[in-house]
Amino acid sequence: MRYIVSFIVLIILNSANTAAYESDSIRSHLTPEKGELSESRVVTVIDGDTLQLENGLEVRLVGLQAPKIALGRKNFKEWPLGYEAKEALSEITLGKVVSLYFGGREMDRYGRTLAHLFLEDGTWVQGEMLKQGMARVYSFEDNRSVVSQMLEEEKDAYNARRGIWALEYYALRPQETSSKFTNSFQIITGIVKEVATVRNNTYLNFGDDYRKDFTIVVPNRVKRMFDELDINLSDLQGKNIFVRGWLKYYNGPSIDLTHPEQLVIDERES
Repeated sequence: MRYIVSFIVLIILNSANTAAYESDSIRSHLTPEKGELSESRVVTVIDGDTLQLENGLEVRLVGLQAPKIALGRKNFKEWPLGYEAKEALSEITLGKVVSLYFGGREMDRYGRTLAHLFLEDGTWVQGEMLKQGMARVYSFEDNRSVVSQMLEEEKDAYNARRGIWALEYYALRPQETSSKFTNSFQIITGIVKEVATVRNNTYLNFGDDYRKDFTIVVPNRVKRMFDELDINLSDLQGKNIFVRGWLKYYNGPSIDLTHPEQLVIDERES
């Protein structure tokens, strides 16, 4: 299993660059599936980030999160554009042969295969969903490859306000309003006011009162990942950043980092 670790320096609001991935470059950072499961035809699209292959594999498109639909779940409130995302994935993949590539953990707890998919013409399925604005980047500590390339495709859609990025439901949240959106996956933006290390954690505080204001919590094991990338967390003080993850409420709204790629610096503030 290969892990490509990169700290992302991305200006999300800079519309000067248009993302354009190179399939061969993307695949060079991933590990191809071997043997008879290496490619198969898509027979069913379940939702905007999950599909079924003719060989029996159910594949979760790793690294992205599409709007959710109910899928038989009781009292589940569907997200806006859920069925549109499913239709977009169907247009890209249904009835077509795909090849499987891996960038980390290969199976989730539900038994689904966690893979990057490529069509026979080289189309990167994750890249196309992100480019259309029908998904957003959703990375994990054990599946971190090509996150930078995925963020570039997301940025392209965000700048053009395509798909989900035209809706308030998926908007970037200023840290001042973050407490309204706890218990959900969010992208929060703001300026780091103070960096403090207490026992086993480093805290990036965004206000005067850490018990009320937004905070990013960086455990020591994650701080070591930053250190390996020559990123000094203390240098983030005064920087405008974007951070994505599960927003909870504990001494104010906070996000616990599990890997560096969750955090992006807006270099215009340098």
